[in-house]
Amino acid sequence: MKKIIFPLLIGLSISSFSQENVKYSLTINISDLEKHLTILASDSLEGRETGKKGQKMAADYIMKHFINIGVPPYKGNKYYQKFKVKSGRHICKCEDCDNGFIKELFGKKKMIKGENVLAFIEGTDLKEEIVIITAHYDHLGIHENIVFNGADDDGSGTVAAMEIAEAFMIAKKEGNGPRRSILVMTVSGEEKGLLGSKYYTDNPIYPLENTVANLNIDMIGRVDDWHENGDYVYLIGSDMLSMDLHNLSEEVNKKYIGTNLDYRFNSEDDPNQYYYRSDHYNFAKNNIPVIFYFNGVHEDYHKKTDTVEKIDFGKLQRISRLIFLTAWEIANREERIVVDKK
Repeated sequence: MKKIIFPLLIGLSISSFSQENVKYSLTINISDLEKHLTILASDSLEGRETGKKGQKMAADYIMKHFINIGVPPYKGNKYYQKFKVKSGRHICKCEDCDNGFIKELFGKKKMIKGENVLAFIEGTDLKEEIVIITAHYDHLGIHENIVFNGADDDGSGTVAAMEIAEAFMIAKKEGNGPRRSILVMTVSGEEKGLLGSKYYTDNPIYPLENTVANLNIDMIGRVDDWHENGDYVYLIGSDMLSMDLHNLSEEVNKKYIGTNLDYRFNSEDDPNQYYYRSDHYNFAKNNIPVIFYFNGVHEDYHKKTDTVEKIDFGKLQRISRLIFLTAWEIANREERIVVDKK
């Protein structure tokens, strides 16, 4: 076994060394996150607009990563869930989006062809129950010959999901796989109106009634204007459908990471409406408990300047580990997450 190097630990106590979950969380490291993001947010992937060449290239890169880490194709022969749908209006996360090429989608219907890329890691004794981890890998594409790289939105979430899948696969190969199954699903079509995640929940590959929770990752690599450093993450939705999930999330963070869990946007009445504006919402609509991990918008949001060199990789590593440890606890505890009746 590799020696654990102390400087790689962020928020993990020495007393946690003997725990398997901590050991596997440490496989999520800055060098791998940076390697994947440098490729996915490069000019060569042309901004990853759904239906365009760059999105297909990104899907292929993610699929090959799943193959390389040993994830078998789901249902025997597939990694893609392909969809063809008509887009509605664009959903933007900023308060006052002034990018002219975006308002063009309002009021129009356009046929979109995309792919969700799936890594299904079968559980052991509770394998029929599923924890779904999502991140959208599409972005805005090229406009007026300018590439919108989308390093934070949502390259950061995509590479986190890829590394989380790898951590679970390492555990599985060592005989410590999760009790419940893990579905890591990178979706496209988010920037066109949450299309990929909606297609999945309308056409689920695994029964929605067996889905225990959805952890959705959308922008976790930057610092917004409300914070001086990256030692925080916004959590949205954790207590909307399940106080059980909320309490578990709090306990995992307190025990292992110790970052600031900021709930200022955690309200259905929040004027930004963040709860409704990323892929977790399609699961929440189906009464599946969710957590949305988010760093808030910043000056480069939906601009050509959302590039890799501005990513805080220490933060990206820390929050990725938090999400893995939270998923691990959901997947391995005896009781299924309790859904509150409202």
